[in-house]
Amino acid sequence: MDTNGRLIAGSHNRNEFVLINADEVGRVTSVKELSGQICQICGDEIEVTVDGEPFVACNECAFPVCRPCYEYERREGNQACPQCKTRYKRIKGSPRVDGDDEEDEFDDLDHEFDYDGNPRHISEAALSARRANYNASGLTTPAEVDPKALNSEIPLLTFGQEDDTISADQHALIIPPFMGRGKKVHPVPYSDSSMSLPPRPMDPKKDLAVYGYGTVAWKQRMEEWKKKQNEKLQVVKHGGGKGCGNDGDDLDDPDLPKMDEGRQPLSRKLPISSSRLSPYRLTILVRLAVLGLFFHYRITHPVHDAIVLWLLSIICEIWFAVSWIFDQFPKWCPIRRETYLDRLSLRYEKEGKPSGLAHIDVFVSTVDPMKEPPLITANTVLSILAVDYPVDKVSCYVSDDGAAMLTFEALSETSEFARKWVPFCKKFSIEPRAPEWYFCQKVDYLKNKVDASFVRERRAMKRDYEEFKVRINGLVATAQKVPEDGWTMQDGTPWPGNLVRDHPGMIQVFLGNDGVRDIEGNVLPRLIYVSREKRPGFDHHKKAGAMNALMRVSAVISNAPYMLNVDCDHYINNSKALREAMCFMMDPTSGKKICYVQFPQRFDGIDRHDRYSNRNVVFFDINMKGLDGIQGPIYVGTGCVFRRQALYGYDAPKKTKPPGKTCNCWPKWCCCCFSSRKKHKKGKTTKDNKKKTKSKEASPQIHALENIEEGIEGIDSEKASLMPQIKLEKKFGQSPVFVASTLLEDGGIPPGATSASLLKEAIHVISCGYEDKTEWGKEVGWIYGSVTEDILTGFKMHCHGWRSVYCMPTRPAFKGSAPINLSDRLHQVLRWALGSVEILLSRHCPIWYGYGCGLKPLERFSYINSVVYPLTSVPLIIYCALPAVCLLTGKFIVPEISNYASILFMALFIMIAVTSVLEMQWGGVTIDDWWRNEQFWVIGGASSHLFALFQGLLKVLAGVNTSFTVTSKAADDGEFSDLYLFKWTSLLIPPMTLLILNIIGVVVGVSDAINNGYDSWGPLFGRLFFALWVIVHLYPFLKGVMGRQNNVPTIIVVWSILLASICSLLWVRLNPFTARGGLVLEVCGLDCE
Repeated sequence: MDTNGRLIAGSHNRNEFVLINADEVGRVTSVKELSGQICQICGDEIEVTVDGEPFVACNECAFPVCRPCYEYERREGNQACPQCKTRYKRIKGSPRVDGDDEEDEFDDLDHEFDYDGNPRHISEAALSARRANYNASGLTTPAEVDPKALNSEIPLLTFGQEDDTISADQHALIIPPFMGRGKKVHPVPYSDSSMSLPPRPMDPKKDLAVYGYGTVAWKQRMEEWKKKQNEKLQVVKHGGGKGCGNDGDDLDDPDLPKMDEGRQPLSRKLPISSSRLSPYRLTILVRLAVLGLFFHYRITHPVHDAIVLWLLSIICEIWFAVSWIFDQFPKWCPIRRETYLDRLSLRYEKEGKPSGLAHIDVFVSTVDPMKEPPLITANTVLSILAVDYPVDKVSCYVSDDGAAMLTFEALSETSEFARKWVPFCKKFSIEPRAPEWYFCQKVDYLKNKVDASFVRERRAMKRDYEEFKVRINGLVATAQKVPEDGWTMQDGTPWPGNLVRDHPGMIQVFLGNDGVRDIEGNVLPRLIYVSREKRPGFDHHKKAGAMNALMRVSAVISNAPYMLNVDCDHYINNSKALREAMCFMMDPTSGKKICYVQFPQRFDGIDRHDRYSNRNVVFFDINMKGLDGIQGPIYVGTGCVFRRQALYGYDAPKKTKPPGKTCNCWPKWCCCCFSSRKKHKKGKTTKDNKKKTKSKEASPQIHALENIEEGIEGIDSEKASLMPQIKLEKKFGQSPVFVASTLLEDGGIPPGATSASLLKEAIHVISCGYEDKTEWGKEVGWIYGSVTEDILTGFKMHCHGWRSVYCMPTRPAFKGSAPINLSDRLHQVLRWALGSVEILLSRHCPIWYGYGCGLKPLERFSYINSVVYPLTSVPLIIYCALPAVCLLTGKFIVPEISNYASILFMALFIMIAVTSVLEMQWGGVTIDDWWRNEQFWVIGGASSHLFALFQGLLKVLAGVNTSFTVTSKAADDGEFSDLYLFKWTSLLIPPMTLLILNIIGVVVGVSDAINNGYDSWGPLFGRLFFALWVIVHLYPFLKGVMGRQNNVPTIIVVWSILLASICSLLWVRLNPFTARGGLVLEVCGLDCE
């Protein structure tokens, strides 16, 4: 082969040949000159072997590595070349390692291409070369190469000019390396194993410099590669050294090392230990078997003299068993999760480059500033503005659904105070970043603080915050008395929201515009006040309607791909909470199918014993972990980060199955019958799917709207192209700006849009008639039809195939306030239960809705349990009243207990106890929290759930609507001051009646046993046990209605006297001193005559 003075370097295994113009690059004729190469790992000079040749570790790419680094990599590392990833072969003089060939008694370099004439070796080398290079470069596949054009000669690689001695079909073009373009050429395809092996184009005895290694072009390539590596390995530290990001393209970058932290998963699952989970599952199965035996005994042994009581008890017990199954089995696969914030920083936040973290819109909702104090809302907003996240990527939207000028003025004061508070938080990395809770902490605030100015600035900031509180309190005091003419703004203009139920939409941008910065001159996050339009005659759908209005406003103004919603009393307790959520949302491998990340609810200001189970620890630490192992937790209304596209009603992306493996070795006629069937099927559906394919290519979201064009015929070609846009407007409303934003999966606003035009469009999308004849509240956004819109909204997203994630960071992400007063707590539970009843009686009931979609069976069990639990109130009240009735009548629901029955009862109670203990172990729940949860289950079930059931039936069947009561978020008027406050409500009547009835029943039963003698104590034991079970569960209720020990409400005394009188009459009527066998007449000893 005539090379005309040009040299060829190549690799047989890769089947690649590179032509280097030695005259232009400059040949190195001396081995001494070549020996000046530097090891790219340790930086030492590469040695020269005893043969006078430079040491070459990799025969494939000759990546400069010295012998010590080569031997260390083979002994301790991954035994592969850092550049081409080819496994190192053993070189003479180097020790053997595991994996070396047994017959490796010679130098690999000398025998590299000796295949002993075995054609199989040649074909395998050619096949591996084609797989590695043809597919990667997009060149012609072996099946497309004409066999006639192949021969045993290797094509000459030239610089654009042709050689007359070689035919035109064997010319290959290559650009010199120093021109910065392609460095590889077409590999030579081998399709015939009988062809002769070409002469070896590379002589290992020659200087490697003639092959291009060690030249200027090679060094330039190495410098560029090292520079790119350094860029990808930069780390940005965030106070705590954690961060997060949003772009997954780097995952497929071949230049990034395989073990680099930036390419590792951003989170991982932590399964519960099998030593805890296996006994737990076994106990559940045993309990299920014991339950079956128990019901077999109960049904086959009726109590004939108390058949009504027996039948009622059987019905109640069966319902309890069914509700237990719906509650228990979703906890079959509990998991925990942990996040890696440092890996997120590696991936998306590089020094000297803009942050790659995604934009987030934060929604804060409030209604009545008298029940939701403005100071609490202000603290929540301040914690959001000071969050540890790029300021240009956070926008805070406050929804004032009561159109209160007090909220507006308080937010104005908050924006001014934020100019001081935000830089203070970020300078000293304080936690939490809600000033009210930061300054009231009973901890050493100087811990880990080394800045001498911290104490001085903290004192000044505390003084500024106290002045801020005084101004807020002054606004609240002024708002107590509304002027006759309504409120007036500072410029004399009447406040647009003077009429709460009839006012226009209002939007005010407090922060985020160019002119407002903090006291240090830094940019602040956006802060936007929103009050949607309200007019008489429109259904505004309460909180769900307000959240949908915020969703549309944010899409027009900022259009972040992710949204966080919090209640006005839930502040950000962990400044890295948004980064924690982004660990899941922006994970390039698993984040695309996540619709929301739910955080647990944690509360401040709750009494130490948590009398009314406000913390709800059993639900958040046990049930939610179980759901996370199935399809994800349910949405609980606050502390949740959403994917905007999921709330738009789009389906979750489906996994594309890899194409079936094909083999070219089979003759074509083997697949004729199968291919003809496929072609027929394909031809049948091509016309039906043609329009859908075009829609998918235009936007990846339109695939969720494929039902748009179904059933529509007779549309000409011009109108057909407009159908997606028309259907989008019917789904999302008549706003072209908003409709366009729904198609942007990564968010962003249209380029060139002015602030004035966007605000004008924002006012349009919060008008009260915007949702008419659209899918809002039905398939898009927060779903209407229930006061607990959270359950319904999460259920719809799971039905679309999405999954959710439960994130429990070590430091709680959010904290809020809870009603510690008994009456307020019962009203809160009443609202939740009423929402569940509304869902149960709607078309979205999980019992019959959403089959054949992406909802998993155990996840459906959980949703069914979340909507049917109010029904348990009826059997619960009956079952709690049965012990008192049995004690008063002398009857019992169980016949005389045999040894077998005793074993069954004992086994059932033991299984219940063991299941609870094992749940507490893997859930990390204390026995106090578990017991408080059990007590309030009885209290709430006997009061709030019963009223919710009746109110729900009246609303759905008779159209009688119930008022929505906002739970009071009281300011701090003293520690646990509300705990002893008594507020009379009708919700207290059923549990109070049950409590007094069982107390009287115990007194009657014991008196009867004392009167009848020793034999009556045995049957009395079972009745007393169940009565005391009811009394112990209702004990927190008794403490609540008693208030403080020295203050018994009059209403309690009245009810007690009334019920005691009724029970006394029953006592007289039963006459326990009369013998059961009939009247016994005795001579009194007096002579009546």
